[in-house]
Amino acid sequence: MKQASGKIKNWRTVFAWGCFDLANQSFTLLINTLFFAVFVSEVILPNSSADNSLWGWMGSISLGLAAIMGPFVGALADARGCKKRFLITSGLICATLTVCLAFLPASAEYGPTVAILCAFLIYVPANLAFNLGENLLASFLPEISSRETMGKVSSIGWTMGYVGALILLVLMMVPTKMLGMEQPHEWRPLLAFAGIWFAIVMIPTWRFLPEIAKGNSETAAHPIRDAFGRIKITFGELGRFRDLARLFLSFLVYGMGVQVIIFFAVKIAREDFGFQTGDLVIFTAVVTVFAGISAFGVGLLQDRVGHKVTLIGYLIFWTLVAAGLAGTSYLRAQTVDVTSFPSWPIWVVGIGIGIGLGGIGTATRAAVGVMTPTERTAEFFGMWGTVYKVAGVVGLPIFGLVRDQLGSVPSLIILTGFFLVGGFLVLTLVNMRRGQLAAESAEIQ
Repeated sequence: MKQASGKIKNWRTVFAWGCFDLANQSFTLLINTLFFAVFVSEVILPNSSADNSLWGWMGSISLGLAAIMGPFVGALADARGCKKRFLITSGLICATLTVCLAFLPASAEYGPTVAILCAFLIYVPANLAFNLGENLLASFLPEISSRETMGKVSSIGWTMGYVGALILLVLMMVPTKMLGMEQPHEWRPLLAFAGIWFAIVMIPTWRFLPEIAKGNSETAAHPIRDAFGRIKITFGELGRFRDLARLFLSFLVYGMGVQVIIFFAVKIAREDFGFQTGDLVIFTAVVTVFAGISAFGVGLLQDRVGHKVTLIGYLIFWTLVAAGLAGTSYLRAQTVDVTSFPSWPIWVVGIGIGIGLGGIGTATRAAVGVMTPTERTAEFFGMWGTVYKVAGVVGLPIFGLVRDQLGSVPSLIILTGFFLVGGFLVLTLVNMRRGQLAAESAEIQ
């Protein structure tokens, strides 16, 4: 399945792989980004000053479980040669539970304790399945592309995801704008639709993505023991893959910023800038369009200028965007009549958020792929996923707590100063060429 240098020949395989990115956008966009955060605030826990903390903890716990399970599931998939089976199973679980979100009890009817408990019991495993699937999907990247086309193939999947997101947002404008489903308690059919979309659109992945890895016949009889053994070996070899480890550390820090933007961007737009449901859909559409353009542009750029240069450029850009968001929020808060405050700054910031989100994800995934030995892809991408999940485990509660206690501007300053700038500083220590040579050496051995 490897590509000739600089060229993609197995387009059907790449398309089938990218369809899972297209499918799972219904969860990451409609649930995590657009609807469910507001649904939690206004249906699950209305009129409470702790809604940001609740949403942060829901994300944190599910990501924490994914962080613990990610390397183990990846190593087990490598040992058994069943990455595709695990991938499809994770998608079906997430899609089913997403439909179940539509039936969550409201706090007004059943009390906050029952509502919060049911939300945790359905959302947490749904987000867990989504994140494990994201790891497994990424682990196919080194198998369906060469190192020369890693950025291009990664951007194809990411771009397909944003195309799916744009289609979803256009579809969402019909009920929210034309049918008047403006209030969160009216969004239940939209939550169910997200799960149905996921299940249907991932069918090409199930049908046409091949199970490339064959596993190890010597360890297949004891896959659980072997999975733990592989993880132990990997952590013991971090010195050998020290540049990949440094990239993971950098990703841990700036990944906190990525997670915060994904989980809180719509809440910030609604609570700080007064966006109604229709405005939120349009705002998310703007973010998505520019994210898709950015993801596509990375595919044309990254393999030419280098992975590290691309990541550094995006982190600098995103730091400026986050600082602009903090400044805009501060100026609006100081305005006596907030209705007179111009709306164009937040739209400009939204464009910047889209560009940053679209580029940083695919660029990081490709950089990890370049420094990953091909026979251990699920395991290493399981670690990549674990790092991203730990970033959410740490970053989301911090941001939610600071936002609840101190307000929007201090929380956004933390996002800018610590998460993004800190990740940039660690990234400067990564030597991509040395990391690639370490992966190639491991493959030869």
